[in-house]
Amino acid sequence: MTFETIAAFERKINHDTRPYDPGLQFLPGRMEERHQHVDPKLGIPALRRNFNLIYLLLDGLHDIRLDDKHRWLMPHDLVIVPANVLYASTNIKDCRGFCIEFTTEFLEPVMQGALSEQFPFFDLDAEHVISLTSYESKLLQRSFEDIIEVYNGHSREKTQLIRNYIHILLLLIRDCYKARYTVYIKEKATRAVQLTSGFRHLVDEHFREMHEVQQYASLLNITPKHLADVVKSTTGKPPHEMIQNRLLQEARTLLSHTEMSIAEIAYALHFEDQSHFSHFIKRKTGQTPLEIRKNF
Repeated sequence: MTFETIAAFERKINHDTRPYDPGLQFLPGRMEERHQHVDPKLGIPALRRNFNLIYLLLDGLHDIRLDDKHRWLMPHDLVIVPANVLYASTNIKDCRGFCIEFTTEFLEPVMQGALSEQFPFFDLDAEHVISLTSYESKLLQRSFEDIIEVYNGHSREKTQLIRNYIHILLLLIRDCYKARYTVYIKEKATRAVQLTSGFRHLVDEHFREMHEVQQYASLLNITPKHLADVVKSTTGKPPHEMIQNRLLQEARTLLSHTEMSIAEIAYALHFEDQSHFSHFIKRKTGQTPLEIRKNF
């Protein structure tokens, strides 16, 4: 399940019937309000967003699954969900805290480069849950409250103010992040790692319809061999394996968490036909798609 817009996500997951603009680029709020209509037994199904999500949990029961990683949240945990990362939560109850959704394009006027370059916690391989101290949590709570106050106000400069306030929030988060993950930030600085990171972002965005290394090399304006050499040197894996692993991860999710037929999943992931899809799954897992679905 993929949500193209913030408005579509709010209507479907949070059952919010307010008349949101389909082109909405940011939406701040409090978790207790946004989650009041989420079924605590069903939670939030596995989905992807084409926008970023940040939330700060202050109290309540909340677990998360980001791609294939699962964990329970504690009070004062800050969660960053970059665009296109697979996200789910099967346990949500009595949550209190702050949240904000925004598109990457919304921040472009105040950015001096790619979002993940400016703020490494948006990188796909970064740690996306930060356990804050009480002091750090209070700083971010004030920042969230400022954003909500401006959002609910009537300033003629609302859009620009919120853009700047979100930028301030990200700077505060980066300060917290740097205190914990300095080594990771330094490793991301090399050209080879930056290129690999760019490749991973492209795979995460296009893996459904683009299965060939040459297609990604073309987007990065390099040769397939150069891409293969760089990715292998930084990750130990060839790029085609990373593309296939992403396809497999998505296939498992659709087989386990949706009622889509195998033919529909094969079509959604741009396989030539159901037979090719089944062969791919069998080769990668040793199981048929039906066996994966039954064993979930």
